[in-house]
Amino acid sequence: MTAILAPESLLMTKNSMNPLLGTLQAYPFERLRTLLAGVTPADKELIDFSIGEPRHPAPAIVSEAIIEHLHGLAEYPKVLGDLRLRQAIADWATRRFALPAGFLDPERHVIPANGSREALFSIAQAALPPCQTPKPLVLLPNPFYQIYEGAALLAGAEPYYLNCDASGQPDFLVVEESVWARCALLYINSPHNPTGATLPLETLGWLIRKARQHSFVLAADECYSELYPEGDAPAGILEAAAATGSLAQMLAFHSLSKRSSIPGARSGFVAGDADILKAFVRYRTYLGAATPPFIQAAAIAAWQDEQHVQHTRADYARKFAAAHDILDAVLPVETPAGGFYLWPRVGDGEAFVRALYEAEHVRCLPGAYLARDAHGVHPGKDRVRIALVGSLEDCVEGLQRMRHFMEQHPISTINKP
Repeated sequence: MTAILAPESLLMTKNSMNPLLGTLQAYPFERLRTLLAGVTPADKELIDFSIGEPRHPAPAIVSEAIIEHLHGLAEYPKVLGDLRLRQAIADWATRRFALPAGFLDPERHVIPANGSREALFSIAQAALPPCQTPKPLVLLPNPFYQIYEGAALLAGAEPYYLNCDASGQPDFLVVEESVWARCALLYINSPHNPTGATLPLETLGWLIRKARQHSFVLAADECYSELYPEGDAPAGILEAAAATGSLAQMLAFHSLSKRSSIPGARSGFVAGDADILKAFVRYRTYLGAATPPFIQAAAIAAWQDEQHVQHTRADYARKFAAAHDILDAVLPVETPAGGFYLWPRVGDGEAFVRALYEAEHVRCLPGAYLARDAHGVHPGKDRVRIALVGSLEDCVEGLQRMRHFMEQHPISTINKP
């Protein structure tokens, strides 16, 4: 028979939880649900631009590899992963970032991850010093992927927000030396979610030198690195590290979720400093963060093939072109240097999202939910994020509804108090 806890026992159970959980802010999509609660949308099929979840069909080579290797269900996966996968990753990264032969050793410099999200969160738990006074700083771009902030808070660190300027990336040169001296972990994101802006090779090299000067971990989230206008591939942290001849103090985080449109596989990798990775593997062994063998087989197939990625880039290019054709007259938009987001300025982002949802049953995300008020600035409050992740037909339909909405409801009227 199941025991029923008395009220005081319930209170004791509640209070025994990690108090740092109370420092976490609501996730953006939870806030979006609250914003739209009680709003009755137009009687049309929902077009959802709110979440960055690719909805392109998975490549056949990936699906076939999973089916072929389902016998792997009978095996416990290893945290280090199959050496064949680590070799495929090292080979891909060497080609993609023009690394010297042998610079990336698959046995020392590469581990698989269950998507970049899991690894980006875990690295803070593994790398940050506990119970330090004053708290170590975790530097992150603002706006940002909320996992960075949550990882810092749950590791007992203090997030330090670097506001993105007009370029769409932070100006690292204005950060004071006293801040760098307290930094234990720096998250960078290139191409950046949500602005799509990239960091040039020179800046990446400068950041690597800064990480070595102050002995902090440089975590480069490059999960959007393969989504870019054709012929204009963004620079990567591994490329910058190769120019220094060393991988010290840096880690690159990559994922197949965006590159290969398989977010459900939760497959990616971390590459970089061998000493950091050795400690990270120990942490992940206790966490149980191992990738199933059939997913590893699918990842090998995906990293070895570029044709499906080229098709994916072409699909996004068509959607960005459609966005310009449809929206430019009412809401000028920019094609980003990478990723699949539009990040237009609309005034009050929350008011815009509510009104659009009610009038057209189109859902996008207020920029305020991806940023914080820092240093007297809130870099997301007047923007919305539009994720062009659906089919071309669905995106065109949603963008046309958005244009119709804006023709009927100019921004100046939406933002009236």
